[in-house]
Amino acid sequence: MVISVRMALLPLIFLLTIERVYSAADWGVSYTPSYICALKGSSVIMSCTYTFPNGYTIKKVFWTKTDVQVNNEFPDLSNDPEYSQRIQYLGDKQQNCTIRLNDVTQKDSHEYYFRFITDKPDGKWFGKPGVTLNITDLHVESPESVTEGDTVSLTCKSTCNLSDRTTFIWWKNTQSLTERNNKLLLQSVRREDAGRYSCAVHGHKLTSPPVYLNVTYSPRNVSVSMSGSGEIVLGDSVTLTCSCDSNPPVLNYTWFKEKESSAVGSGQSYSALQSGFFYCVAQNQHGSQRSAAVQVTVKGRKDTDLMISYKSRIIFSM
Repeated sequence: MVISVRMALLPLIFLLTIERVYSAADWGVSYTPSYICALKGSSVIMSCTYTFPNGYTIKKVFWTKTDVQVNNEFPDLSNDPEYSQRIQYLGDKQQNCTIRLNDVTQKDSHEYYFRFITDKPDGKWFGKPGVTLNITDLHVESPESVTEGDTVSLTCKSTCNLSDRTTFIWWKNTQSLTERNNKLLLQSVRREDAGRYSCAVHGHKLTSPPVYLNVTYSPRNVSVSMSGSGEIVLGDSVTLTCSCDSNPPVLNYTWFKEKESSAVGSGQSYSALQSGFFYCVAQNQHGSQRSAAVQVTVKGRKDTDLMISYKSRIIFSM
């Protein structure tokens, strides 16, 4: 008798097992992809499909961003003021559950779930795990300063990994550059490469905040200017001024008179009292450069000195 009862129960257990497997395979939600990195301000499409057994009719479909029920149901995003004007259901009541979310912000970084309800009490399904959405902005990563002649790389960075097919756009000041990668390589940097750099993604309005690339270099175009013609009379002086293009600014100005071994002065300006050819050397931490020499000519004594000497001779003769 015991054997007969056990044999009678076996087909029932087998049928129940088949029913459980059949039900699990026939209900479900699939997200492709399950993770999305999107730019702030863009529109995001969350692709989704779902399945349910024959004999059921879909009554309600919606998306939610929480896996916790409120009043025995999950909150519908279309009823949320933060989403109601931005969310668009692109699916149907058959198998497509895709949505579009417009003008996304960092606050939209969540895991999202699809929910559907059928016409039968046991016909509800919650698509967990859901699709994770991460919203990012852009920023440029670069050294604060580089020296002329160096090679520098600027990188357009995001807080999550954008698609491999993403095309980047670069600007220097207001000029568009030809580089289309997330890295901008500047080889043998020149002074002209200094400026404000920013990046964006092709097809999107979001632009990174600009960063300033500072290019440092040794003094260039060193020259001497003088007050007046360079011709003075004995006892007067002429002021010579040294100027140049330098970044960072010049640390030292040194003055020399040709055919003399030692410096005759320092500082950006120098007062010449004697004839000769004078030049300056400008120096910062990256190097130095000398100017061309300028000629200073001293002629005779002043008229006043001649007049004093003349009067002295008259008095002496008397």
